This record gives sequence, structure tokens and C-alpha cells, in this order.
Amino acid sequence: MIPSVPTSAGRDAPNVVAPPPLIYLGSLAIGFGLDALLPSPSLPTGLRAALGWPLVVAGFALIVWFVAAFRRAGTPVDPYRPTTAVITDGAYRLSRNPGYLGMTLVSAGIALLADAPWVFAPLVAAVLVIDRGVIAREERYLEHRFGDEYLRYKAGTRRWV
Repeated sequence: MIPSVPTSAGRDAPNVVAPPPLIYLGSLAIGFGLDALLPSPSLPTGLRAALGWPLVVAGFALIVWFVAAFRRAGTPVDPYRPTTAVITDGAYRLSRNPGYLGMTLVSAGIALLADAPWVFAPLVAAVLVIDRGVIAREERYLEHRFGDEYLRYKAGTRRWV
């Protein structure tokens, strides 16, 4: 039996600060608001597309790969539900957080494609919130829940890339 890890709310979950997709969507909304209000430089359309599309495609590919790995392992993607497995295959061989990396790449690609450079300012803040308020909490949870199994994986795989 897997030991439970109580959180401040008394649940067996990492107690993340907010749902990660909402953190990224919020940063996009703030960035587009800033871009509408403040002057910004513009990149040539061809350059924006050449940089933006690969980021969006790579980001979505990582997100799909990450979700597929969770489904294969039979563990929930929802960070508010108990995790039942340490995933170390697929995208998780490259990064401990391929889903968050994917969301970051998609957001950066959208900013480029929309010619909205102000989106990058809140994106940096979103990545910091994800790193400290989501990933750090998830890692503490996984260390407590899976012990040496997770610590071995963590020692051999980078947090982001």
C-alpha cells in the first residue's frame, strides 16, 4: 500500500498553488493586456512564424506525450488527486516536467505568432510560480510518497531540460 501524504487541506496531493494550465492562461491574458496598452517592437512576420510555429508544435507534442504517459501509468494528471506511480519513460526520460515545459513553449510560440512581446514578461513570472508553487510542492510530495524510487529518478533527470 502506498502511504498517504497529508497536505494542509488534509488531502493526499501535492497542494499546488493553482492549476498549472490556469497559471499559463492567466499569464497569456495579462501579457495580451499589457501588449494592448503598451507600445512594443515588432518582428517581421516570417521570423515570427519561423520561431513561433516550432515552439507551439513542440510544446503541444510534449503536452500530448506527457498526458499519454500518465494514462499508460494509470495515474491522474490532476495535481489535486493522489499520484499512484512515478513516471520515468517517454518524455519523462528527458525532463521531470514535460507538461510544464510544453505549456511554456506553447505560450512563447503564441506570443511570437501574435506579435505580442509583452506576453513574455508575465510568462517569466508564470514559470517562476510553476517552479516554486507547483513543481517544488509536487517534488516534496513525490519524495515523501515514493521515497528512494523518486529520489533516484530525480537525481538522474533534469527538472526542466
